[in-house]
Amino acid sequence: MTNDHASIESRVVDYYESKLRAHGATPAGVDWNSEDSQRRRFVELSRIIERGHTVLDVGCGYGGLLDHLETTDWQGSYIGFDLSTAMLAEAKRIHRGRGQFVSTMPSDRSVDVVVASGLFNVKLDIDDDKWQQHVDQTVLAMFATCRIGMAFNVLTSYSDPERMRPTLHYGSPSRYFDFVAGNCSRRVSLLHDYGLFEFTILVRRQT
Repeated sequence: MTNDHASIESRVVDYYESKLRAHGATPAGVDWNSEDSQRRRFVELSRIIERGHTVLDVGCGYGGLLDHLETTDWQGSYIGFDLSTAMLAEAKRIHRGRGQFVSTMPSDRSVDVVVASGLFNVKLDIDDDKWQQHVDQTVLAMFATCRIGMAFNVLTSYSDPERMRPTLHYGSPSRYFDFVAGNCSRRVSLLHDYGLFEFTILVRRQT
């Protein structure tokens, strides 16, 4: 891990812990504007998750994805990974006896599916190039951990200009498609049609 990567992670953790203190274990506490938009993101990310899969949720926050999965016929096992001790404490409190919440990334090829929701959005005042390097490094680490595939979302560069904020990262859908196709697997799906100013990338390992 580079010094820049560790520094960025520390700053992002501070940001999200401030949201948790202000709003508690709610969608606003992980910087989403509504429960409905959070659920819609989970639906898109879950397209890669099948019944019985082991799921690693990177940047799990208070474990909202686990609540969503439990409303489906998934019936697998869940690991929530987060660098924030405050978030993990809330996740463990809310989901006592359900799921596993950890502060260390699991080893390579140790889970079926890896997902991340909103992990790459808040860049604060970090330089765009440094943020992109951080995101790319994280995506590669996520893919290394999965046996079957991964899914993540990114705010889209096709957002309405008047709504875009300088502290957020807006990615080019085609750039991310090319990145994962060239560095992870060519079995890639790009979802850009579900009514939010973002896109979801699904990547499956080539067999």
